[in-house]
Order: sequence, then C-alpha cells, then structure tokens
Amino acid sequence: MPMLKGSNVPVPAPAVRVELGWQAAPGTPDVDASALLLVSGKVRDDGDFVFYNQAAHASGAVRHDGKRPAGGAMTDSLSVALDSVEPAVDTVVLAASADGGTFGSVPGLHIRVLDAASGAEIARFDSQDAGAETAFVLGELYRRQGAWKFRAVGQGYATGLAGLATDFGISVEDPAPPQPAPPAPAPAAPAPPTAMPTPPPVAPPAPAPPMAPPPMAPPPMAPAPPFPAGQPAASVPPPPGQPAPAPAPPPVRLTKVTLTKDAPAVSLTKQGGTSGAMRVNLNWSGGSAGKRLGKKLGRKAMEAMGARGALLPPSGELDLDLCALYELTDGAAGVIHPLGNNFGALHAPPYIQLDGDDRTGAVAAGENMTINLDHQARIKRILIFVTVYAGARSFEGLSATVTLQPQHGAPVEFSLDACTVPSRVCALALITNTGSELVVQRESRYLVPEPGVSPQRTIDTAYGWGLDWSPARK
Repeated sequence: MPMLKGSNVPVPAPAVRVELGWQAAPGTPDVDASALLLVSGKVRDDGDFVFYNQAAHASGAVRHDGKRPAGGAMTDSLSVALDSVEPAVDTVVLAASADGGTFGSVPGLHIRVLDAASGAEIARFDSQDAGAETAFVLGELYRRQGAWKFRAVGQGYATGLAGLATDFGISVEDPAPPQPAPPAPAPAAPAPPTAMPTPPPVAPPAPAPPMAPPPMAPPPMAPAPPFPAGQPAASVPPPPGQPAPAPAPPPVRLTKVTLTKDAPAVSLTKQGGTSGAMRVNLNWSGGSAGKRLGKKLGRKAMEAMGARGALLPPSGELDLDLCALYELTDGAAGVIHPLGNNFGALHAPPYIQLDGDDRTGAVAAGENMTINLDHQARIKRILIFVTVYAGARSFEGLSATVTLQPQHGAPVEFSLDACTVPSRVCALALITNTGSELVVQRESRYLVPEPGVSPQRTIDTAYGWGLDWSPARK
C-alpha cells in the first residue's frame, strides 16, 4: 500500500524483504541500500551497519542481498528476519545512498516492504521531493508494544553515506588526504660584493673575571612517567602478567569499485583483496521477453530456436548458469558449472566452488561462486561466464548485474551491456594473476556458438583454454 511521509503501518510478517527501487537510465547515479540497527537512536558498534561492504549482521537477522535488474528498473534488497532481531535493538533504519550524483537525478526512487514468505506487499513509499541529497533514510522498521511497524521517513542528507552513517554513530574511514606539493625552493641569497671595506682595528679583549664556584647538584628528580609526554597511556605495554588491551576495530570502509567500458579493470591487490573468500554473485532478470519464451513455447519450438538438448526446468522459466574456466600455475585447467555436478572445491584445487544453481531467477541471492584467495598464488587465470541453459534463445532482452565481493577490500560490480546478437554465452570477467597483482577485467562479451557447438566450447575457443569437451546435462 502506498504511504505518505511520516505515516506508519503494522508489519505482521516474521520476516520481510525490503526492496529499494529506481528507474535506471543513462546518467543516473548508482544507488545502494543499507540498514542500521539502533538502540535508543544509535548503533552499538560498527557491526550494526549492514551494506555492500558488510553484507550481513552478526546476528544473522539483517542481510544485504544485492542488486537485481528488472527491465528498465533496478532494485537493491535487504532481508530482515524480524523475529531474530536482538531484543535490545528497537529500530532498523532503511537507507539509500547515491554514487556519482544526487537523488534529484534518480527517477522513481521508492522503497517496498514485502512478506518474505508470500511476496505480498506490506508497504510502499515513493520519494518525490529529492534534490541535492546524496543519502536518504527512506523508512524504518521499529518495535511498538512488542510488535513491529514500518514508518515512511524520507529524510535526506547532503553528506552522502558517510554523513548518514556517522550521524548514527558509525566510525567511517576517512579517504587519504591529497599530498601537498613540495614547497618551492627559497630564492638564493644575493652574492656578497667582491670588495669589502677594511674593518677598523679591534682592541684586545679584557681579561675575564675569576669564575664562580659551580652550583650545588640539584636534588634527585621524581621518576619519569611511564610514557612520554603527549603519548596516550593506552599505547604503553601493560605490566608483566596483564593482558594487552584489545586494539580498536578499524573504521568502516565505504569504498566500492564500479567497472565500466571506460574503466574496465581493477587490481584486487591494490584494493586489499589478497586473502579470504571472494564471493562472485550473478543476479539476473528475464523480464517479460524471457518469461514469455519459457512459458508459451514448447520443447519442439525451443529446439527449433537453438535450445536443442537443453533440459527445460519444470516451471518453463529462464535458466541461466554461472560458470568459470580456470587455469592454475601448475598447468591444471578445467571448468566449473552445474552440468555433471562440476561444482568445484574451495579448499582443494581449483579453489573455486559454485554454491548452487538458480534455475528460475526467483532466488533473491541469485547464483554465487566462491574463490579462495588464500591460494591465489596457485591461480593463473579464471574466466567467469554465464550461459543460457533453457528458457530463452539468447541474452537479448535479459538484464544482469555481477558483483565480486572480496572478504577484504572493496566490492567490484558491473552491469552487462545490452545483447544485440543471438548469443547464449557471455564472458563476464577475467581474473588474471600477473605475478605481482590479481587483476579483474570486465569482459561483458557476448559470443554466438557455431551450429552444433556448445556455449562452453565456444568460450573455450575464444579465450584459448584448449579443454576437451563431452556432452553433459543437469
């Protein structure tokens, strides 16, 4: 139900899905959803901030699910299990931030609260008065007499996500200040004249008076303080036998990287992504075109359009597969994909694992693959790609976003270009170990298989992997 600013409605569901939506258009800033868990108006610590760089709360009650395209629109979503929110938390603030512009340039900005189980809409608030703001609190979930409610807020901030987060008590990492230019060298002193006047004769010095006896030695001074003047006591090592105080947690990093045609590559190493697990997420939407193909066309029609041999899902919906070709430094190479249950392994070669197979596009978290960066020294290159397994003849009319989320470092995200050819396989990103850096290159390259050639073999040929292929099914 649409709401006015300041109004509230009951939320009867034990768990909700919060969708932040807007119309995507050329020149529109990117928009990100976030949530803050508050106790009496403030966070308890930086862990109460859930956003693209910190995707889940420690309690598991709030999670950032990521972006999904839907035709010409985009959504960024949060999952909130209200029955799992800690009793001390009285409010979950639902916010948005704009990257690369202001909300005055974001058409159709709105927030929806849906029942996580049924998908029914509980509340909707459309923001209609945005201007120079770069961050917005669109709404909040709050407790009242043991029950949860949603309030439409619509409060803007001109200081971006950093200003919004700081206002609620989050410690935000300051960007590195620009280094000042070195000072200009001082002008040289003028040269002395070549001829100097003769000084007058100087009289000899008078004899010095006898020296006074040395003063008495001062009394012993008090012992020096345990730390130098101006140094905080917390930095001093504790006495033997006492544990050192826990270091203060680092401030929250708000940086992220969006790859484009003009800036298609980034070094994970320079971003700090050198260890831990990196989650690769594909979120896609078939739109009306893809769903019509799956629902209205039978198997014979699908085969006639080039889907011969594909096993259609029972629902007839669009089915895309997230896959990867890999090559290790010892020469081992292979493929990760759902066909033949080649899901890979995370703690053994190839150190890549496909989490699951979203066969309808209805899974909120999309399809995910994990790469173990603790073993990046053994990885030579990884090509992440996606294929149309069933439900459509090509990627034409489909939309997708790709996010690489290192455990350490900034997330890397990009959207696919529009497909204008009858392609059933698209190279998403190429990860290359140069020996000194791990580099992510945006590909967004659609390929058209030759008749009788599988999408996997097509992409192998295009990137020179040289694998042997045999037929496989799910």
